[in-house]
Amino acid sequence: MNWDLILMGVMYSFAGTMHFIKPKVYLKVMPKFFKARTFLVYLSGAFEILLGIGLFFEYTRSLAAVGIILILVVFLSVHFNMLRGEKYAMKVPKWILIVRIPLQFILIWWAYLYI
Repeated sequence: MNWDLILMGVMYSFAGTMHFIKPKVYLKVMPKFFKARTFLVYLSGAFEILLGIGLFFEYTRSLAAVGIILILVVFLSVHFNMLRGEKYAMKVPKWILIVRIPLQFILIWWAYLYI
């Protein structure tokens, strides 16, 4: 198993765990047009954990990578929402919010390598 695959699995598992530890942070950045936002925070966290773990097993790796890509595409709405203004940015500098957009596509490409 490659070091980058281990890193990706740990990264998504950790990120998913944070949804359960600090759910209010995720609720603040989630666009208001999503319904059942609290449920979605926990659901996305659970999926991130499961998909991160799924990367460690050869027979689930491809499916986990596809799931990660789908989640990253949905999460773009959060990143764009945070660019709407100070109220949504949670004191994150605008330049970081802008850099996160192309970073999201790099993460999508990285996951695509394991399909």
